[in-house]
Amino acid sequence: MPRSLDGLVLAPVADQAPGQVGMRTRFTYHEADGAIWAEYAGGDVVHGRLVGTREGDRLDFRYVQLRNDGTTSSGHCVSTVVELPDGRVRLEETWEWESRPGGGTSVVEQVTDGIRD
Repeated sequence: MPRSLDGLVLAPVADQAPGQVGMRTRFTYHEADGAIWAEYAGGDVVHGRLVGTREGDRLDFRYVQLRNDGTTSSGHCVSTVVELPDGRVRLEETWEWESRPGGGTSVVEQVTDGIRD
């Protein structure tokens, strides 16, 4: 049985482009009955939400965020859940903006102390 994401806090391992999530962004995940959702904030993001589904180690979700400059953006992401040797969780993500051009890949990992800078 894949490990639940419920209650885990994850953070990017590297900064993305300005106006996107970065190493100061924190995602708090929730999971129940195949549904996943999270709230996130930090860095250039004032408030973000994601919602979607999980099948095994595959997440498929949409996200929307409000940035510090007052603009909003949204997109789609597919992630693979990986358990690290130390027991923490990593999400390997492929994402694409739906509200503007662009996309890419990113990695977020579980933080245990709440801080990674």
